[in-house]
Amino acid sequence: MKKYAPTTPSRRNMTTINYREYLTVSEPHKPLTKGVKRDVGRNGDGRITVRHKGGGHKRLYRDIDFKYTKVGIPAKIETVEYDPNRSGFIALVCYKDGARAYHLLPKELKVGDVILNDASADVKTGNRLPLSKIPVGTFIYNIETKPGSGAKFVRSAGSYAEVVSHDAGYTAIKMPSTEVHKLLDTCSASIGAVSNDEHKLVKYGKAGRSRWKGIRPTVRGTAMNPVDHPYGGGEGVQGRGTRRPKTMWGKVTGGKKTRHPKKYSNHLVVSRRKVGKRK
Repeated sequence: MKKYAPTTPSRRNMTTINYREYLTVSEPHKPLTKGVKRDVGRNGDGRITVRHKGGGHKRLYRDIDFKYTKVGIPAKIETVEYDPNRSGFIALVCYKDGARAYHLLPKELKVGDVILNDASADVKTGNRLPLSKIPVGTFIYNIETKPGSGAKFVRSAGSYAEVVSHDAGYTAIKMPSTEVHKLLDTCSASIGAVSNDEHKLVKYGKAGRSRWKGIRPTVRGTAMNPVDHPYGGGEGVQGRGTRRPKTMWGKVTGGKKTRHPKKYSNHLVVSRRKVGKRK
């Protein structure tokens, strides 16, 4: 992590990742980029459905190949790049047939390394195989939910899942949330853990840096009026005044199970995630 001399109060507490250690270029590969309009917390009607989002620096979208469309063709890592749309680093790879694509970069890989997406590939960092070919105890990321659907699970910086068991056409995987989930063993996953594991250690240091990221201020419910929040009102500092913690719409948040009891994938959950101190 990179720290700064305390030239101002905000600078004193600011930290950043030392990108020079990891990144090799500062500009993306233009043919694999496009402009994109961000949702900034609005739904199709333009109404705010997720609070505290909006503004932020303009971003250029990097088209990541999460489906790994090239099978059986080795790919060489050409560059390691920053992506403003995700927490992990990305890599520009060049396949042996000359095609280029962006992939999510795992830890420990660097420029010049070769990766392969194939059922017969070696079990080494960066390679992609069906779950049935991955030994128990292996760390994986970029996991498919259905064969050919593309990577959906475990894509954020520093995260990884672990293969727990193989049984009757299914593979049990321990997710970063501690939930153990079964998936068809014909689904694919990449070996390793996502890069940039220092991401969680970054301290913004000042409000302005949050605004650059598109994060708007959060107002405490207890600072509002009674009409605006269940915690609002009262003279001076008040307790929340309700038995359970609630959102501003009165929905219970603490200790309430949020998974739908009839969700299609419930039968695939071997054990629920552990929360709080037990985790």
